[in-house]
Amino acid sequence: MPNNPVSATAVRSPQHWRHLFAGDGAELALRVALIVLIGSALALASDAFLSTANVLNVLRQASLIFLLAAGLTLVILCGGFDLSVAANLTLSACLAAGVIKSGLSPWLGIATALACGTAAGALNGLAVTLLRLPPFLATYAMLWILQGLAFHYMGGQEIFGFPPAFRALGTGFAFGVPVPVYLMAVVLFVATVFVRSTNVGQEIYAIGANPEAARLSGIPMRRRQMLVYMLSGLMSGIAAVVFLARVNAADSGMGEPLLLPAIAAVLIGGTSLFGGVGSVLGTVLGAIILALVINGMNLLDIRAQWQPLVVGVVLLVAVMVDLVARGRRERIG
Repeated sequence: MPNNPVSATAVRSPQHWRHLFAGDGAELALRVALIVLIGSALALASDAFLSTANVLNVLRQASLIFLLAAGLTLVILCGGFDLSVAANLTLSACLAAGVIKSGLSPWLGIATALACGTAAGALNGLAVTLLRLPPFLATYAMLWILQGLAFHYMGGQEIFGFPPAFRALGTGFAFGVPVPVYLMAVVLFVATVFVRSTNVGQEIYAIGANPEAARLSGIPMRRRQMLVYMLSGLMSGIAAVVFLARVNAADSGMGEPLLLPAIAAVLIGGTSLFGGVGSVLGTVLGAIILALVINGMNLLDIRAQWQPLVVGVVLLVAVMVDLVARGRRERIG
């Protein structure tokens, strides 16, 4: 039997889940306080920060990051990793753009993006479950495969100019709020209910917390791992549709700048790289924090070349905090 404090008999018990979620309130409150602190500092530094247009712009940017990071959160909670989310977005967006630009229905383009994303996620799941490749290696290889397919499909060209109805998914407003923000809220609600209130969601936490105990308790490990990778792929497809509608153009490198922010949002939100600890709500707060940092740099006229450096530093700090928190949890255990 493993030495992990989570026993096979405790995997599905209410006491176990209360233990896993016990620190959520304090950790989420800390992130909300950080959002308030960053927002207050930016409000003092720039008069434009608290304008309605800028606040909505921050939420719109956070929504795109969150849509890409939501599926990644589930994968990491299950003890895996997915480096292919941004490349998956790129290929899904390019295929959807080709379908729409050919004169077919935008709905068929959307279905193409979702199908492409889900299929790529399924391939990741098969590589991890059947081939038993390490998740980092499997998804890194998939990153290059998807990126190569996107380059081949686009042939160095750009596809642009889509119907206004389709563009509304990325640039439209409803009751004064950007459409992607509503989509973010729907995904947040559904994903939170899924991981908190269903047996499958609890099993995902259990696999991430202690794979051996989860296996001994009878949890279908491979099916759950396949599921989270497919959901991650599906969310890449959804993010691809929103991003394509927002920028009104597709090219073979469009998703590349989004990989680091998506990973950063998950880790800043408190999801542990080692699995079993975290929440989708934390990820949305992490996405807002990241969007605030990027927005603040733009308002303060900090050169764009510095922005990846800042995001990298924030990501490094989040990983260090995760390592410290993991050590603390093990001592308490």
